[in-house]
This record gives sequence, structure tokens and C-alpha cells, in this order.
Amino acid sequence: MRAFACDNCRSLIFFENDRCFTCGHEQGYDRSVGALVSLDHTSLERCANADLIGCNWLTKSGGLCECCLLTRTRPADTDLAGMAAWRLTEAAKRRLAYQLDHLKLPTTPRTEDPEKGLAFDLLSSAQQNVITGHADGVITIDLAEGDDPHREAMRVKLAEPYRTMLGHLRHEIGHWYWQVLVDDTPFIDRFRDLFGDDRESYSDALQEHYGKPDDNSWADTHVSHYAAAHPWEDWAETFAHYLHIRDTTETASWYGLRVDGPSLDLAVSWDAEIRVDPVEDVENFDELARSWIALKLVLNQLNRSMGKDDLYPFTLTPAVLDKLRFVHVVVTSHR
Repeated sequence: MRAFACDNCRSLIFFENDRCFTCGHEQGYDRSVGALVSLDHTSLERCANADLIGCNWLTKSGGLCECCLLTRTRPADTDLAGMAAWRLTEAAKRRLAYQLDHLKLPTTPRTEDPEKGLAFDLLSSAQQNVITGHADGVITIDLAEGDDPHREAMRVKLAEPYRTMLGHLRHEIGHWYWQVLVDDTPFIDRFRDLFGDDRESYSDALQEHYGKPDDNSWADTHVSHYAAAHPWEDWAETFAHYLHIRDTTETASWYGLRVDGPSLDLAVSWDAEIRVDPVEDVENFDELARSWIALKLVLNQLNRSMGKDDLYPFTLTPAVLDKLRFVHVVVTSHR
């Protein structure tokens, strides 16, 4: 995420802001320029969801913004718990949409392409049984995942080292991008070399995955245990991690972060200015990986200093880096 400045007083403001807390000018996100702008300096209007869920995006019509329009189903106004969870989920979805725009990835809505377009069904499991997942461009999210105790309980139950709403969104939209960017394209053969044969039965693979204990045999070749379930899940997990890495390194770059130490005889090259925004060509994945490995070591130690678990509790083995490189090539080649 880039650093934003108020276009009135040049004070630092953040992506979620709807006003500058230094000069008081109301702010909104203008998707067409990828920036927060003062409402005094634009003819755009606030999204119709501004008061309801705190959306700070702007629109020409005064109706719903383009990000909110991607949501096909949302909780009823009378579902107070669902409404609170919907607010948190839309905030994560706006961050996702910003990153997809930055990467110049398509976000064609279902309303424009009824068969293959993108839509989000944001459902409350307090009202019905909800399974988070993806089906041909329709992403279903259990809004209970916006509740910290519920999400933590699920993380422990499934023995996952990391679980967030933004992580869910990045994983599930990864399934859609496999269909849009990889399936039936020249990339499919290389995909099968790296990830496996996607034509294997998905239901049988999941049944086998959940029916056997985790013996850690996946660790050398997959970014997570769930990634080992099926090539589709391996792609979605790897795609999500690519977005994690890109967002974090971009943020570090905008804030001028450097990793210069410690001064030890280590295999890691520490003199690493985090200046990476590798969107322009496919050749600079190595710089992204180098920056991220140095950065994540520091971030993990900072978390431990606060008594928290590692921010990024994953190991990027050579096989996983090859898969991440493939995702990078697919994304940047599309651009």
C-alpha cells in the first residue's frame, strides 16, 4: 500500500481515511487516479455505503462505488452482527481491489459478464450454513471470519499458522484468476509442471487430504499444508502469498524502510533497501524475493519483541519460490 498525502495540507493520511485529521478536509478514494482526494477538489460523490459501512470510495453517480458493486449479496439491515462483520469485510475488500488495480489485474463484475464475471456473496453463518469458497467467479465469504474469536478458534482447529479476512479474499480470488489467467492459456503446461495436474478429482483430493494426519511431508514443496490438497489450492495459496508479499514490500518501500543488519556473518545479504515495486517486467522477481526474505526476518523479530507470533510464519523453499516466480510471470505478463 502506498503512502497517501492530503491534497490540501500535504499531511500523511491513510487508505482508510475519510478526512484529513490535520486540516479537517473530507477525503475520498478516487479509483480512476488511485489516490485519496479532497472532496473540495473533485466533482465525485461519496459511495452510497459511506454512512452504512464506512466506505470511503467515491463515485460519479452518487450510488455504490465500483468496489461495493462487486458485492452481490450482503446481510440484512436487521442482522446487526452480520452488518458489523460486513463492514470489516468490505474494508478488506477495498484493500484487495486497490492492489488488483495496482497490478492491473481484471476485476470484471458479474453485472457486465454474467457467466464469468466477479461477484462476492458475503453471508452470515449466524443465519445459515456458509462455506467460504469460489465457484466460477462467485466468491462466498463467511462473515463470521470477521469476528476475531471465531477466526482464531478456526485457525487453531485447522492448525493454521495464519488466518485473516484479507487472506481469505486473496486466496479465493486466486481461484478466479487461475480460470482467467492460466486455464486454457499457454501457461497451463508450465502450471502442471510446477503445481500438478489440475484435472485430478478435486473432491477425492480433498477427502484424502483431510483423511490423513499432517506429517509435514508437504513442507519442502508447498507454502502451506492446505496447498498440498490439490493443484488448484496450491495455486490459490501461492497466489495469496504473492499478494501478501507484494503489498508488504510496497508499503515498506513507500515508507523508505531499509534492512541493514545485524552485522553478523550470515548467508543473508542484509544491505537491503526495500525499494521494490516489481510490476513493470518479469525479470525482477529475484529482487522482490531478496527484499521480502530480509524484511520478513525483521518483521518476525519485531512481532516477537511485542510477545506476538511471527507476522509471516512460512518458509519459502526453492520449490515454493519457483511457484511464486510463476505467479509473478503470469501477473506481469498479463499487464
